[in-house]
Amino acid sequence: MADNDKAFVEYVVKAIVENPDKVKVERKVDEMGVLLELTVDPSDMGKIIGKEGRTAKAIRTLLRVLGAQLNARVNLKIIEPEGGLGRTSMANAESAETTETAEVAGDEPKTTTKDDLKDLSDEE
Repeated sequence: MADNDKAFVEYVVKAIVENPDKVKVERKVDEMGVLLELTVDPSDMGKIIGKEGRTAKAIRTLLRVLGAQLNARVNLKIIEPEGGLGRTSMANAESAETTETAEVAGDEPKTTTKDDLKDLSDEE
């Protein structure tokens, strides 16, 4: 009965991913509760996390309900594959992409917002 949470995560995740044979769930118990560490094929990370993290959040919510039934605190940790983009790496990549887009645009703005506001006040 103690491994119900692990079996549940494996079942749900294997139904979502393209490579179910690469799904690995490791269960650790300590004074904080149960920690399930999920490892999937790098190509399946997007499916597990979902748009804006919704899929991962849904799995965690279901685990919370299961944990409540078992009187245990259950947490899910999704293990990032080697060379993957973590949250900070993704933020830096998005920042670099924005910078590149701005550089491609090339032209400096002819006026600033401050100038536009000044022009509006001068017209009155």
